Amino acid sequence: MGPYYTASKSRSQGREGWSVIFRHPVRLDPSTGRPGRRVRRGLGTSVDTEADALVEQLNEILRTRAFWDPHTRTKAMGLFDRRVVEVFYEELESDRSDFKSIRDDLLPLPTGADGYRHVLLIGTTGAGKTTVVRQLLGTDPETERFPSTSTAKTTVADTEIILTPEGPYRAAITFAGRDEVVDHVMDNVTAAALALFQGRSEEDALRRLLDHVNQRFRFSYVLGRPTLSSDEDEDLPDDEDEETAPGSAFALGLAGLDVIDPATTAAMLVQTVPHLRALVKKCTLGVRTELQATDDDERVVAEILEETLDTELRGMEEFHAIVDGLLHEIELRFSTLDDGELRRTRRGWPLSWTLETEDRETFLKTVMRFSSNYAPLFGRLLTPLVNGIRVAGPFVPTWSDTNERLVLIDVEGLGHTPKSASSVSTDLAKRLDEVDSILVVDNATAPMQAAPAAALKSIAVSGNSSKLCFLFTHFDHMKADNLPLFSDREEHVLASVENVLGAIGEELGPAAERGIRAQLDRHRYFVGGMHAALDTRRKEGRRAVGQMRSLSADLSAVGVPADTGPARPVLDRMDLPLAVREAAQNFHTRWLGLLGLEYNTDAPKQHWTRVKALTRRLGEGWDDEYDSLKPVADLRLALQVQIFLMLQRPLRWEGGEPTEDERQAVIDEISGAVTGKLYALTHKRLKEDVQNAWLDAYSQRGPKSTFTRARLIEAEVFGRGAPIPTVAASPDQNGLLKAVAHILAEVAEDGRLILG
Repeated sequence: MGPYYTASKSRSQGREGWSVIFRHPVRLDPSTGRPGRRVRRGLGTSVDTEADALVEQLNEILRTRAFWDPHTRTKAMGLFDRRVVEVFYEELESDRSDFKSIRDDLLPLPTGADGYRHVLLIGTTGAGKTTVVRQLLGTDPETERFPSTSTAKTTVADTEIILTPEGPYRAAITFAGRDEVVDHVMDNVTAAALALFQGRSEEDALRRLLDHVNQRFRFSYVLGRPTLSSDEDEDLPDDEDEETAPGSAFALGLAGLDVIDPATTAAMLVQTVPHLRALVKKCTLGVRTELQATDDDERVVAEILEETLDTELRGMEEFHAIVDGLLHEIELRFSTLDDGELRRTRRGWPLSWTLETEDRETFLKTVMRFSSNYAPLFGRLLTPLVNGIRVAGPFVPTWSDTNERLVLIDVEGLGHTPKSASSVSTDLAKRLDEVDSILVVDNATAPMQAAPAAALKSIAVSGNSSKLCFLFTHFDHMKADNLPLFSDREEHVLASVENVLGAIGEELGPAAERGIRAQLDRHRYFVGGMHAALDTRRKEGRRAVGQMRSLSADLSAVGVPADTGPARPVLDRMDLPLAVREAAQNFHTRWLGLLGLEYNTDAPKQHWTRVKALTRRLGEGWDDEYDSLKPVADLRLALQVQIFLMLQRPLRWEGGEPTEDERQAVIDEISGAVTGKLYALTHKRLKEDVQNAWLDAYSQRGPKSTFTRARLIEAEVFGRGAPIPTVAASPDQNGLLKAVAHILAEVAEDGRLILG
């Protein structure tokens, strides 16, 4: 028998209508990993007696276990008010929609049959990907500024832009689910509380309250950036990352003031900090009393408090009241949308927004609400809540007379990872397989750092090397006495790339190096001055225009599939156990370091808060990674690498000895086929099959919970999902090996290889 909960009514400040608060007996609580998730929903009435009656009906459902099954919804509809039934039963349904499919329904992407080429842009944060997109669109860098750019992380949602030959301008935008937003708000509140516990300033706590540590959810864009300082000089902009004033932004900034009051929001945010300090004090006092701690125990108690503060806070109603207040302010921002059509889920949370217009200025000004990072608009932007932007229109570069039929896909920057062993996310890896071209945008002043090198490795082992093009930006910043000529700068950049290619060849074999090098030789471009309109009156501008025209034509060209020829590799079945063992061993070695169970300079121990956040996401089932922690992607990459190496050393070739080009084409074709099947395998073994183990790891609390959590992940998640094969005939220990062998057998049945 599970616990029985009681509902109660509540009214938020500034709202007339009543809401109901209760613990759901079926949905998992992210704080504990057990049933009892806290729910707050509007009742649709401001009448006290009506609200009381609705709450009593909900309590009847909570008391009657027979109503907890989703199939009893129809019966409940005949007994209770529709509003009560929706509140309870819609919580049983996940709000994790297939957002890409939603955008496909609202604004389909044209395909190759329509004459379009899909181009994926990848590169480190600050390399200039989004600036390149601007140039390919022809949007004015001074008056239109779409998409938005900055020196910090700008692109946090997938942006898909369709270059059509004629109007109208159309947009389809999807938003992060309510549960995901709530979880990130809760992360921010606990981060702010932890900062106060650690003795940091209230200014630092306020910053953590607004902006998530991974910079994905910057709620300051939505709620504003109030200041706690009384010094007016401190409140002046200084070295802003965000853009300067776009032409029509101020009109946009004034929109919605009849719905939201920035001063009220700012006051609420500022007051939250001392409120949080009081909650932290209350939590710490309770733990100290429970432990009967003395001053001599201060260091030990502080460690225990830091580990338990998150869980203790999330169990307090005052904590959830803070989260409710922040979420209420966030929801209000959607009320300011006048243009376009806003669609909501059955729970009332924004799902998508669409717009169609012939007016370019109106279109770009309106879409700015969902993509801008312009500081004076903070408090009215919706940018952090967007998880996908798709627009279409007759965009033509100023330097081009033709309208190329391209779909430009700009994704989140690769980040500045210190190690090239990092994996690309599952979503990005799938994009690599789907597109026609991959444009690697890199900074010529510091080319081929660890992140792009890691991306190139993933591209090579997934069989996508033939899609590569390279664009090196910031050539105008390469000022040095030893680089007087354009050709000197080119050679300087290529020398750095040569070092990376050599390292890739040593690690992944000659096929990886050869495939990337062939593309670099044929498809490389160098540009500078991309932040402004390209001026053909200057030599540098003419050169950049020439390079961009060549790049555009290159991306638009229909590629001819490489000829694989008749030869097929014969692989030794006995090599597979060794390959899978090596992959699993490399995976475990990396994660033993990340979890702090072993010392690993290439994978240093991660802070316990990051590991805990990862366990919640996988335990809740709404993601397979957290920031740079990507266990599912890491296992997939480890297997890809070893299979890619196997393909380069076959027993022999059947059908004659292939040429170098045919050999490369065959290896890429098989790698692509294997990769497509590895997505499902790694997702199942490290997410679906071990979801309860992830929840168990997340729910650990108290002294030594960090160590216990790490041990559980290694033993119950990775030990079961990615076991290292042994010589013993153990079905559990050799489960991964058998699954990979099955994949190779399926590929062999398709005629791509032969198993000897």
